[in-house]
Amino acid sequence: QVQLVESGGGLVQAGGSLRLSCAASGRTFSTFVMGWFRQAPGKEREFVSAIGRSYDNTNYADSVKGRFTISRDNAKNTVYLQMDSLKPEDTAVYYCAASISLVGYVPTKDSQYALWGQGTQVTVSS
Repeated sequence: QVQLVESGGGLVQAGGSLRLSCAASGRTFSTFVMGWFRQAPGKEREFVSAIGRSYDNTNYADSVKGRFTISRDNAKNTVYLQMDSLKPEDTAVYYCAASISLVGYVPTKDSQYALWGQGTQVTVSS
């Protein structure tokens, strides 16, 4: 029974940086594909980034390419999202998710992720 807990959100000025962390517990972390999603008020939850069981397999939404970097440390059962050059439109609740999908690619749909954290708020001021 795995549990995901996000942390690292907060208030930052436009152009600033934050690093989100997602700690997993309960089972073998290295078997999961890990992803980040976000949801702003009144909007649908959207894909941000994901990293596969192989660290070379990553995916980013076009809106964050070049600004966000996903990484994982299996020894610490943790996935990270380094967020640089933040914009006000990045303001949202950010969710960590884990997938046990057996497909041969990094999933980008929320329906492909079975385990979810509680979310952490990121607010970017202009």
